[in-house]
Amino acid sequence: MPVHYTPPTPESLLPVPGVVLGAAKAAIKKWDRDDVLLVVCHPGTVAAGVFTQNRFCAAPVTVCREHLARGGAMRALVVNAGNANAGTGDAGLADAHAECIAVARLIECAPEEVLPYSTGVIMEPLPVERILAALPAARSAARADGWLAAARAIMTTDTVPKGASRRIDVGGAAVTVTGICKGAGMIHPDMATMLAFMATDAPIAAPLLRDIVREVAGVSFNGATVDGDTSTNDSFVLAATGRAGIAPIASAADPRLGTVRAAIEECAVALAQAIVRDGEGATKFIAIRVEGGKSVDECKRVAFGIAHSPLVKTAFFASDPNLGRIVCAIGNTAAPDTDPAKVSFWLDDVLVVDRGGRAASYREEDGQRVMKQEEITVRVDLGRGKAAATVWTCDFSHDYVSINADYRS
Repeated sequence: MPVHYTPPTPESLLPVPGVVLGAAKAAIKKWDRDDVLLVVCHPGTVAAGVFTQNRFCAAPVTVCREHLARGGAMRALVVNAGNANAGTGDAGLADAHAECIAVARLIECAPEEVLPYSTGVIMEPLPVERILAALPAARSAARADGWLAAARAIMTTDTVPKGASRRIDVGGAAVTVTGICKGAGMIHPDMATMLAFMATDAPIAAPLLRDIVREVAGVSFNGATVDGDTSTNDSFVLAATGRAGIAPIASAADPRLGTVRAAIEECAVALAQAIVRDGEGATKFIAIRVEGGKSVDECKRVAFGIAHSPLVKTAFFASDPNLGRIVCAIGNTAAPDTDPAKVSFWLDDVLVVDRGGRAASYREEDGQRVMKQEEITVRVDLGRGKAAATVWTCDFSHDYVSINADYRS
């Protein structure tokens, strides 16, 4: 079960005016559950997205990029779980386009206004006919309060559905932001780290939406890592239906934009942390904050060095304060001109390393106390500047190996 994460309820995922969601069964794998999702948006909706940088990006990623490059108009999103449609060549591209054409006929829009998502096993042909056959049922099931059913339909090794909502006041009118995501393994940021779809009824111009997606991914999904593996299918799309009762937000100088952006960021951070809390086999949630760097990139590099070290992650699983492993991870990723005599780090409130050496106040029992917690904060001060960055990760347990050894069966 996830670490200190309460799954959403139907009531907690607020409907976004202009969005309906429906799920259906296509039997893509040997499971008895919905595995196809159709999201339909009101005419006039615009969208923006960021996608994996993996060179073997999946066919739906290629198609999404092409469609969003046409200006951002979006009417629908179609998702399947159980098959990634990655490493499938021209046939995979044809299948992704076939999905878009089928959805376009179903809701009477242009195929270029449909965005396909896929998640699951890589290098297997997509059973596209099953997906196409399930689309009418998904359309019939579509409803404004279908967010939780949607979150369940896109799960693979996730143990729980993941979603978040915010409702804010903008100029006396209610504005809603709701999002869902999936991900538990093969999680490492290289834009996003999973599949995520968020929507708002705020009327945000497409160029501004593109900026928001990049910025929000940078402080949310790009700070979440489970195992250091970037997927072929990572996608994060944000849609704005424009159905809120406020004037369009068309300028970065509009003071309302900051309020809406903050709500979007809050939802995205909640989703990103939910992925880590539900990491495959995770028993602990670990926040790693690196301060005192010369740049944010430098701080992130060190934070990920700690987060990705198998030795560090297994020590957290064992509650073993073998904290030389953290020192080693810092040293492996710090800039060449870093002075170890200026570096310090803490486990929660416990100072472990004080300016390059073991803190005089440190006691093994204090480290053990923190390591036994289900939530732990590692804080590092590089002593080089004023930049800082935070990433979230989890431990490595026996279950992580078992889950991934059995993934295709």
